[in-house]
Amino acid sequence: MKKAIFLYVLCVSCFVFAQKKNSAITTDNSNSVFSGIPDYEIIKTKLDLKQVVTKADSLPEFPGGMNAFKRKYFENIETLDLKNNEKVDTHLYFIVEKNGYVRNVTAVANNKKHAEAAEIGVRRIFARWKPAKINGQAVRYLFYFPLTGKKYN
Repeated sequence: MKKAIFLYVLCVSCFVFAQKKNSAITTDNSNSVFSGIPDYEIIKTKLDLKQVVTKADSLPEFPGGMNAFKRKYFENIETLDLKNNEKVDTHLYFIVEKNGYVRNVTAVANNKKHAEAAEIGVRRIFARWKPAKINGQAVRYLFYFPLTGKKYN
């Protein structure tokens, strides 16, 4: 009897917004601030993007680093029952607040159940991040994680 393997891939090189920037805090949420964000039209209706940045002098840090975050995340995400060789793409977005806690989480996917599972995976992690900073001041930071799930036999 063959076991089905479900593989999640977190595209580490695709942390599109994990960039550093030497500039003042941007408080207007004009489209130029969020240019290049996939699903912007959808997430602006689901997340409070007021005073959110996508670039900072220092990026948010999860306790133990990004590998610890990924490990915790995959421990908390529910494995879905997919058809053989079915591929699910999910774009996960969350905001690390000025106080270091994650409050706003949403996922956009072609599979509603997978989007819900992706959101729950982040919400189950009760850890305080070191917040992003610009000019030494803590800022709200938008993270973007593209996820791909596929079931192999």
